[in-house]
Amino acid sequence: MTEHFQMTRRSILAGAAFAGAMTPIITATFAQAEEAPPAAMKPADLSTLPHVKVELVKPPFVHEHTQKAEGGPKVVEFTLTIEEKKMILDDAGTEVHAMTFNGSVPGPLMVVHQDDYVEVTLVNPETNTLQHNIDFHSATGALGGGALTIVNPGESAVLRFKATKAGVFVYHCAPPGMVPWHVTSGMNGAIMVLPREGLTDGHGKELVYDRVYYVGEQDFYVPKDENGNYKKYESNGDAYADTLAVMRTLTPSHVVFNGAVGALTGENALKAAVGERVLVVHSQANRDTRPHLIGGHGDYVWQTGKFNNVPDRDQETWFIPGGTAGAAYYTFQQPGIYAYVNHNLIEAFELGAAGHFTVTGDWNDDLMTSVRAPSGS
Repeated sequence: MTEHFQMTRRSILAGAAFAGAMTPIITATFAQAEEAPPAAMKPADLSTLPHVKVELVKPPFVHEHTQKAEGGPKVVEFTLTIEEKKMILDDAGTEVHAMTFNGSVPGPLMVVHQDDYVEVTLVNPETNTLQHNIDFHSATGALGGGALTIVNPGESAVLRFKATKAGVFVYHCAPPGMVPWHVTSGMNGAIMVLPREGLTDGHGKELVYDRVYYVGEQDFYVPKDENGNYKKYESNGDAYADTLAVMRTLTPSHVVFNGAVGALTGENALKAAVGERVLVVHSQANRDTRPHLIGGHGDYVWQTGKFNNVPDRDQETWFIPGGTAGAAYYTFQQPGIYAYVNHNLIEAFELGAAGHFTVTGDWNDDLMTSVRAPSGS
């Protein structure tokens, strides 16, 4: 453990003690989860299974994958490198000392098929200052892997779990005693476990997508000074006590898509064409959200993201509980710019939870037309 890490950790623990955030219950839970049961079963022999190494990509994009499984189960290998970094949240230059997986908020979307084995190498570089781990909501046991992946700066760990449930699921950092701070500092992402036969409507109809995007919604809690200006800090340790005080108000300063206000607008808008079938995976690791596509719909929606459930049809707005990832499937019918928002409109228009789809193609007057342009009386 480096001297820098020790000093930073002492500073944070002092702030945590002041705010009452460190709880013996959470710490004891981690200690118990680390203990293997007396008669632990040995893992299956995976030596005959193919191993596939995947290069992850930055959201909103998703790495190449097949929608239907090819052959039997595989061991799918991913690497997540933890990066503690300063990020700018808006045009005003508001700063946050973010914690990230692979440098992005959210972390990358991983895609496997049901009954595949997920093997994740979690790397905490020695240049970082904090202890981290990873909790997969798609995994079974040991706090979702959190108890088996605690890594200090300069350490790495390898976790393998079987993807037994089909759907989209959140993953996030969950270090003992500091879970909410790490999650609301950006350290979360999602994994998509596709049914081996691909997506269906629950009644036998195949649902094949032409494009898939990953939208990660993030709440940030940036402290203000006595004049109402957002404060800046030298390090995440320096910001900790003030940030925790804002977090405890349950009132975010920013609610954004993919790490910043406007991250999915303008040149970064999501692209599609008329007739294309688009799957949107949307996660919120901490707060409830209500995605809505202005001018479009959710043809098929898995609100809590679990593909073995029959999807809802023709939704205008769908509800995703905090700590959950959902998925919506839509075939675009008209060209133009579609706003994609959290339909808590205060969060969308005042705090930043909004993005755009830019859709190309021919206009269909039968679906919508201007009968008379606006005119004076």
